[in-house]
Amino acid sequence: MSTHLESSVASPAPAHRRAGALALVLDDVAVRYRVPREQTKSFKHHAIRWLKREVVYESFWALDEVTFEVARGEVFGIIGPNGAGKSTLLKLIARVLRPTRGRVRVFGQIAPLLESAAGFNDELTGRENVYVYSAVLGHRRAETAARFDTIVEFAGLEQFIDSPIRTYSSGMLARLAFSVATAVAPDILIVDEVLSVGDAEFSKKSTERIEGFRKAGTTIILVSHDLDAVAELCDRAVWLEHGKLKATGAAVDVVAAYREAWVR
Repeated sequence: MSTHLESSVASPAPAHRRAGALALVLDDVAVRYRVPREQTKSFKHHAIRWLKREVVYESFWALDEVTFEVARGEVFGIIGPNGAGKSTLLKLIARVLRPTRGRVRVFGQIAPLLESAAGFNDELTGRENVYVYSAVLGHRRAETAARFDTIVEFAGLEQFIDSPIRTYSSGMLARLAFSVATAVAPDILIVDEVLSVGDAEFSKKSTERIEGFRKAGTTIILVSHDLDAVAELCDRAVWLEHGKLKATGAAVDVVAAYREAWVR
């Protein structure tokens, strides 16, 4: 099945390039990973081979020549198949990872939701992790204490908040992470598939909160395999494939192009 498009979806409008109107700019960004060619049986075996300089590495580009801009207050979607480079792209935006080449400019405070257990310690309770994760996001303890009950209630974890989070399901972790990260509206919110985790009630609540942030002017970057959610929530979107930008433009148009290529 060919996934090649004869032409990309229309580029962002010039209004998104006005000085002071941008939340995020990626200029010709590329990320290269080096991985061992051969699998080793243990860390000890790998260390011995590394000391003997017998480890042979192969390089691959997780992202290559990625350029786009996100305006302040936009809800911006990122779609693509597994292995397209979406997670790597989010780590760049969240400043967890540095590009091999190119430049990433972020304007404002970021609240990243990169994975359900982001910022959590398995051996601590949910209560303790609320404070730890809030501190990671730059919130003061007194501020977190004032919002604590609201955070727990939104996550629906009142009965489990004093249990170690290693006993939590992935859905519970995602709900708690989302609730902590969105307790205060950040300048930029990064959401990675959280809307697809949990029950219908939480999905509705999280969607409504994101919509509230959008109306208040928060920039939202949403990665999801839920194409309907991207088309409904996002103003614009990019489609990544094999680390390259396949299309960028209005979310409904990018989703339509992706469906035509991938959804049969």
